[in-house]
Amino acid sequence: MLVDTPFDIPVWAGLVLFVATVLVMEVVAIYGHKYVMHGPGWGLHRSHHSPRNGRFEANDWYGAMGAAVAIALFWLGVQEGWGSFFVWLAAGITGYGAIYFGFHDIIVHRRIETGYVPRSAYMKRIVQAHRLHHVVESKEGAVSFGFLWAPPLDELKRELEENRKAGRAVVRENPVGRNLAA
Repeated sequence: MLVDTPFDIPVWAGLVLFVATVLVMEVVAIYGHKYVMHGPGWGLHRSHHSPRNGRFEANDWYGAMGAAVAIALFWLGVQEGWGSFFVWLAAGITGYGAIYFGFHDIIVHRRIETGYVPRSAYMKRIVQAHRLHHVVESKEGAVSFGFLWAPPLDELKRELEENRKAGRAVVRENPVGRNLAA
């Protein structure tokens, strides 16, 4: 049981923190994807942009790292008595991870086949934006770094073409990556 600490918050505040954390995590993911995964972390992320066999890829370590942060926050909040603030924060990170896994790994990349076909404008845009992200085989010049939010497709196509013409992106005809090849 949590002891009363300065970092214990009421349930209503915990729910607000949970939702805020999920939303902030998308911003963290966009910048992390663009500047870490497509930067110094390309060695791990490259596996996600390459055709391959098997259930796992080196890029999965990014999910394990996010889970480790959430586990540490749960531990600190509960076992070390730091308070419910840290538990709600960990729950928000975990919630984002679950949403990410559902959208990105199951719906977009079909790591678990469900037969789901995107029909809403939102879901079609997310899937198409991610396909545009995967037509780039170089670490530079990619577009659409969000997992739950994507700019309008016409903007992404225009940016991708500009990157290709400027030599910033090596563009394939078809997207490559787990279950994206046409």
